[in-house]
Formats: sequence, structure tokens, C-alpha cells
Amino acid sequence: MACYVYLLASERNGTLYLGVSNDLVRRTHEYKSKIVRGFSRQYGIDRLVWFETYDDPVNAIAREKDIKKWWRAWKLRLIEQSNPQWVDLYEQISQ
Repeated sequence: MACYVYLLASERNGTLYLGVSNDLVRRTHEYKSKIVRGFSRQYGIDRLVWFETYDDPVNAIAREKDIKKWWRAWKLRLIEQSNPQWVDLYEQISQ
């Protein structure tokens, strides 16, 4: 089963949220629908700007833990390497 490590943003260079899910489409839809209470809803974080796919949930969780330790600048660089325009990737993955 695929697992995903993902970054959501409120806007370009805005507030970031890092997470792990085994269903990225469903999880992103939950953020967009404001179903998820807490930090992401409070700060309007609903734009999927980066993700990686893993075959093993253990590796996905380890990657998430590593990225959580990173400086913000490193996370911004990670996003901009694959998504320089900060396009919301939800439309691409939900089709």
C-alpha cells in the first residue's frame, strides 16, 4: 500500500503543514473541506504543494520525522525544486 509524505500551505511562502497519509486524495479533500480541526483549519492550510510516495509506511513516517526537524528554508527549497509556482497539486492527483 502506498503512503505519502506531504506538505500543505496556506499560500505561497505561507504557513506550512507536514503530514503522512495512505490516501492523499481523501486527506487533502478533508483539509479543503475544513473537516480537519485544529492548526490547518485555523490557518487556512489547504493547498497541496509537495508530496513523496513510499511503498512502506515505516519509511514514510521516518521521512516525515526527518523533515519535521528541518529549517523552514529547507522545506521551502524542497517545495520550489518540484513546484516553483506553488501550484495546488490536488487537481492533478484527484483525476
